[in-house]
Amino acid sequence: MKSLITDRQKELLQLVYEHTRDNGYSPSLEEMRGYLGVSSNQAVLDLLKKLENENLVHRDSSARSLKITFAGFKTLGVSPLIANLGVTKAGAPLEMVEISGEWETTATSDVSFLKDEIFILKVSGDSMVNAGIDDGDAVLVKSQKEFISGDIVLAGIGDGSTIKRFISEDRPPYVYLKPENPKYGNIVFTDEVQLKGKVISILKEGSWKSIK
Repeated sequence: MKSLITDRQKELLQLVYEHTRDNGYSPSLEEMRGYLGVSSNQAVLDLLKKLENENLVHRDSSARSLKITFAGFKTLGVSPLIANLGVTKAGAPLEMVEISGEWETTATSDVSFLKDEIFILKVSGDSMVNAGIDDGDAVLVKSQKEFISGDIVLAGIGDGSTIKRFISEDRPPYVYLKPENPKYGNIVFTDEVQLKGKVISILKEGSWKSIK
C-alpha cells in the first residue's frame, strides 16, 4: 500500500536522510526543531510518530537512533544508506572496528531486498577466494540468529571476526567454519565462536553480486 504522508512529514524524513548521509547519525530533536522552525519537541515527536506508523522510520528512546526503512528510502526516491562497520578478516580473526559516521549508498535496483539490520564490511584476506570473495571486496551482511549448513557467515571469535562458510554435519568435527581456500584450515566451534550474520551479497565492479 502506498504511504500517505504530508509535505511536512516528508520534509522531516528528508532531513533525517540528509543528516544521516552527511554525519553518520540521525539529527537530535533540537536539530529537527530548528530545521522545521517549531518550538516544541512534541511537534517533532508527532511527525516522527506518523513516519513510524507508515513504517518509514524506526526509532527507540533516543532521537539519534532513528533509522530510515527501505520504504522510507523509496518514498524519498533516494538510494538507501547502509552502515559501513569497517574491516573483517577472511583468514585469521581480526578485531572488527566500527567506522563512526561512514555510510555507503547503493542503488535500490541492486538490493531490492534491503531491510533493517544490514551492514557493509570490507574483507581483508584471501581465505574465501573460491567463494568469489577476494581481498578488498565489500560484502553485505544481514544480522540474523538462525543459519543452515553452507551459509557464508560473519562469525565473532573472541574479540575478532572472520568470514567463513558455516558447516554442520553428522560426523566430526560436526560444527565448524570452513574457508574457501585450501591453504587454510577449518575453525572448530568453541564457546568463543558466535555467528553474527549471513553474507548475502558481494560488491563487484560497482554492483552487488550473489554469493556462490
